[in-house]
Amino acid sequence: MSQKPANLLVLPGDGVGPEVLLQCRRVMDWFSTHRALPLTIDEAIVGGASIDLHGVPIRPDVLQKARAADAILFGAVGGEKWDHLPLAQRPEASILTLRRALDLYANVRPAKCYSTLVAFSSLKPEIVAGLDLVIVREGTSGVYFGTPRGRETSKTGEVFAYDNQYYSTSQIERVCHFAFALAGQRKGRLCSVDKANVMETGALWREVFNRVAKAYPDIAISHMYADNCAMQLVRNPKQFDVIVTDNLFGDILSDCAAMLTGSLGMLPSASIGTLRADGQRCALYEPVHGSAPDIAGHNIANPLAMILSFAMCLRLSLARPREADELEKAVEQILSDGKMTADLCGPDQSPTSTTGIGDALLEALNANAIKK
Repeated sequence: MSQKPANLLVLPGDGVGPEVLLQCRRVMDWFSTHRALPLTIDEAIVGGASIDLHGVPIRPDVLQKARAADAILFGAVGGEKWDHLPLAQRPEASILTLRRALDLYANVRPAKCYSTLVAFSSLKPEIVAGLDLVIVREGTSGVYFGTPRGRETSKTGEVFAYDNQYYSTSQIERVCHFAFALAGQRKGRLCSVDKANVMETGALWREVFNRVAKAYPDIAISHMYADNCAMQLVRNPKQFDVIVTDNLFGDILSDCAAMLTGSLGMLPSASIGTLRADGQRCALYEPVHGSAPDIAGHNIANPLAMILSFAMCLRLSLARPREADELEKAVEQILSDGKMTADLCGPDQSPTSTTGIGDALLEALNANAIKK
């Protein structure tokens, strides 16, 4: 009986997004051919590319495709070219629209320091060697989505702006349940990060987390204020296994954790939604790095974060954990062989191009397939 093809939507975006997704497509094709992974792949434009062509960061028909997809692979969006536009009309509005429309409430950001990249971290080797943590960031509420928000001008001419930090019990509950389940698959430790000492939303977050924790007696829990967590990430990051936090703090802390590993170009992420009627979870996979328009078109961008995002897709959306392991091991292998883009190279090392990383990865996959 043949397996139903997985319906994947590819959204390359702007800057280096199309370049890194092109190399990811090569890897996807390899698994489709060599591992009997049936895929149906559609592609559409979003972000600045969509603004230039259609006047909006994401069109309704693209959003409809996203709703129907089993998983979405998203490159990157944005650039100075569109910074003059109002916030709601900028390229970044496309990813926020997708998160809200698909209810992608759990953003999963691993931070793993590969042995060959320890020297590239800004911290001492003994601090980051063996680092392997995950930050679960709530993705559909908080200050990025709260209303009212805006600007007003007083009678004296002073301009003031305001954003509303908003959370409900159910929004906190579901991301906490997700994080507890993830911690149960790892080392069984979960740290909840908030600002319960000064924020009403933080106090509610802590109350709900403690209530949810009662359903997971085997998970060791802890609490930490967000400012202390930022400090602890650079002081002793290996104390953490899984961190769960709100949208704003998760955005900041996950970028901090990313740099512990040596390069943003190595960090994947997944945004997971609720179960649909067909039993499939909506999910979007993207690299943590941005569009980097200054290096776009030079064939020097690191595609590994995008490719590792596909590994997360294999594991979480396509139920192919063996293939995910196979891809992740191939990435480790080419790094050990010295195949690295400029962001990872030392002064005496010749960088590998974006295309060269794709070539090396396919060679490693082929060589390992022959060994098996």
